Amino acid sequence: MPERLSAREILALVADESTFAELPGLIRAPQADGPLGWEGYDASRARAAERTGEEESVVCGTASVGGTRAVLIAFEFGFLGGSLGERTGDRLEAAYHHARAHRLPVVPLVATGGSRMQEGMLALTQLQRVARESVLTREAGLPQIAVLWDPTTGGGWATLGAGADVILALPGAQVGFAGSRVRPPDADPAAYTAEAQVAVGSADAVVRPEELRETLGRWLRLLTTPAAEAPAPRALGAPDLPGTGWEAVRRARSPERPRAQAYLDAYFTHRVSLGGDRCGGTDPDGMLCGFGERDGRTVAYAAQTGAATRPAGYRTAARLIRLADRLDVPVLTLVDTPGAANDAEAERQGAGAAIADVFGAVAAARVPVTTLVIGEGGSGGALALAAPDNTWATPDSYFSVIAPELAAAILKRPPGEVEATAGQLRIRPQDLVELGVVRGIVDITATADHPRP
Repeated sequence: MPERLSAREILALVADESTFAELPGLIRAPQADGPLGWEGYDASRARAAERTGEEESVVCGTASVGGTRAVLIAFEFGFLGGSLGERTGDRLEAAYHHARAHRLPVVPLVATGGSRMQEGMLALTQLQRVARESVLTREAGLPQIAVLWDPTTGGGWATLGAGADVILALPGAQVGFAGSRVRPPDADPAAYTAEAQVAVGSADAVVRPEELRETLGRWLRLLTTPAAEAPAPRALGAPDLPGTGWEAVRRARSPERPRAQAYLDAYFTHRVSLGGDRCGGTDPDGMLCGFGERDGRTVAYAAQTGAATRPAGYRTAARLIRLADRLDVPVLTLVDTPGAANDAEAERQGAGAAIADVFGAVAAARVPVTTLVIGEGGSGGALALAAPDNTWATPDSYFSVIAPELAAAILKRPPGEVEATAGQLRIRPQDLVELGVVRGIVDITATADHPRP
């Protein structure tokens, strides 16, 4: 469990030195013992104020983080457990209004037990106010990056935390909708941790306190400095074209061929990763998603790794593409998969719906989407990531309606005719150019701006 810090200590840890400026405080005049007339509530608030030096459970202001201005919302857990009441809602609403008026990203630094019991349903309805402000900020094209401290539970997790575009968390922080006092007695406490939320795709990364300012600053820079377009990468493999369809398949399947990691390393100066589909799944072996810096500007990426892509991988890619579209960040997709995972578990996880989600995200994107086929392009599981009219290929790749072996099986051909079937499918890069499926072929010296004829 991380050290519990006050709101001011959290702000000092995150904000660049001497840059924090607090926004105006209370908006709503306090009522005697609150809106429910809860006996002793005033005394509890007074003790909390004396203990913490704060008038409410959140401190809101503007600051630079790694050189990027943002609105920071820091929870004071020492003030009634960082709980949300009506006056908390007033402060949160004002912070989001300020962010939109000044075109600033929002960074909630969350440490809360949830809604305030002494204000009953009026406290709970603050979650609707927060959700509304978050949606308006999202529609304005401004990023929201949450940082989860210990604990982040209840409605604070279900709105300010889980509703953010990117979610970072402190090691060992308690994170979950159910707080420790309301869980089933036999609940596994390990499921309610930052690490567990990252493992199931509900948060993006665990970040140590001493690395938080740098990591958060990098995220803020990347999400606020979009590039104009995403040029296709140069090819990293063999420059010569395959002579036959089957040769194209063998080369694309070669273990020596460069994979997505190599392409991303060569393309970006540095990058950060989105981790998971927000639906309980991750696919780190099949899909890499995130944002990277290229020539000082940001490009988003969704890259298949050469393995069969699982439903969580497609949902993560769709999440990435939609987020990039809202932030006006161009997208690069790297196609490299023998096809979508088609085992029984993939079907139970909604493979068809997940692939449809990516098709829809690419089709709806208003930002430029560029695709490079770097290896195997296996059927609809590969095509889902391909940008219509802006897909390119490397010399050691192929793109096919389905793998040649499966095509032969569908056509009831014997195994000996697989190679001939590969030729008939016309899956070589040069075939794809001639058919109009891809725009051109890139190699070690040729990019999408100057493609191979």
